[in-house]
Amino acid sequence: MMFSQPMMSHQLTADADAYAGKSAETRHLKPGELSTGTTIMAVSFDGGVVLCADSRVSTGSYVANRASDKIAQLHDHIWCCRSGSAADTQALTDYVRHFLAQLAVETGRLPEVKVAAHLMRRLCYQNKDNLMAGVIVGGWDPVCGGTVYNIPVGGACIPMPFALGGSGSTFIYGLVDAEYRENMTKDEALALVRKAVSHAMARDGSSGGIIRTVVATEEGNVRDYVSGNALPYGPAGW
Repeated sequence: MMFSQPMMSHQLTADADAYAGKSAETRHLKPGELSTGTTIMAVSFDGGVVLCADSRVSTGSYVANRASDKIAQLHDHIWCCRSGSAADTQALTDYVRHFLAQLAVETGRLPEVKVAAHLMRRLCYQNKDNLMAGVIVGGWDPVCGGTVYNIPVGGACIPMPFALGGSGSTFIYGLVDAEYRENMTKDEALALVRKAVSHAMARDGSSGGIIRTVVATEEGNVRDYVSGNALPYGPAGW
């Protein structure tokens, strides 16, 4: 029978020193690696999709950009919410936007949301060792209507009625599970994403700024925002 040796006192001290001054979010990082954070969300409703994101870009504990745009347009009715490395996700959206434009010219019709999602998935999966990118692809197409695909870090591709991503998402899964229901109207979906993301911004130090939203339907796209002093939940409402 084999017994594990007890840890020596100097090993315990070394482990404690490695965790000194670090939070649960940053203690797993490699030397020189910086933490990033965000909150992104998408919800499908009867007739389209609502996409939502905060606007804070963080580099460790430093806020590099307080009013960034994390919702990128891939085609006429197809959008993408970005989380992870800003440089990686910007490069990915540029590639997918180019491929979809080529596809639309060659076929003469609008690309489907699932095509955009699988293009994104393939790029993420084939380069998973070199990328830090978690994205949500959502939009409207004539075949499937409003659809949402979650593509987490590593390159999976999961169709979902709603999707959450980023460091702030862990704070609001219970809230969204309780509030979401099928066949929501556009106004109900907008109210849900604004409420959920504002809660995440209040609890997650890496999420903040303003809330940006995009509503994608057959009629077109509507972009909007909620300023930091008008959030449905947070210090301004307390």
